Amino acid sequence: MTDEIYNVLFLCTGNSARSIIAESIMNRDFSTRFRAYSAGSQPRGEVHPLTTDLLRRLNFRVEGLRSKSWEEFAAGREGAPKLHFVFTVCDDAAGEACPVWPGQPMSAHWGVPDPASAEGGPAERALAFAETFRQLNNRISIFASLPIASLDRISLKRHLDSIGTTIAAPENKVA
Repeated sequence: MTDEIYNVLFLCTGNSARSIIAESIMNRDFSTRFRAYSAGSQPRGEVHPLTTDLLRRLNFRVEGLRSKSWEEFAAGREGAPKLHFVFTVCDDAAGEACPVWPGQPMSAHWGVPDPASAEGGPAERALAFAETFRQLNNRISIFASLPIASLDRISLKRHLDSIGTTIAAPENKVA
């Protein structure tokens, strides 16, 4: 068993919803083993208001959350943490040419639909953010349960990729 804290970077294009939600989940629920960060290739410059509304309702701290560029985490950048894992949570960021990351982290794509692009009224939009939270929480929980220190790189990579294709269990529906 290792006492190492693993640094995880969640990437999205705008860094205003999905990656911020993932960072928040990991830092609150799995902080004894992980330190999470989030960034975007083209950050919007602000966290989406429905992201902070959702996180507050779920008793997450939102102080300090900000939309930032992935350049803050690139190799050679002073103060950039050594990254162990990098996960893209949107399809656009997965297809972009990423900077070189310090530490040669393992990476995987865990695409989730963009709740910020949800249409409809306030209830439908809030539901899209809640669904994003549910999917990311499920994937992060699976990841956090892996025996990382005892897996070889090939097995670990296989698990990381598999998590990205995990379809979260459907919500219970009352008939």
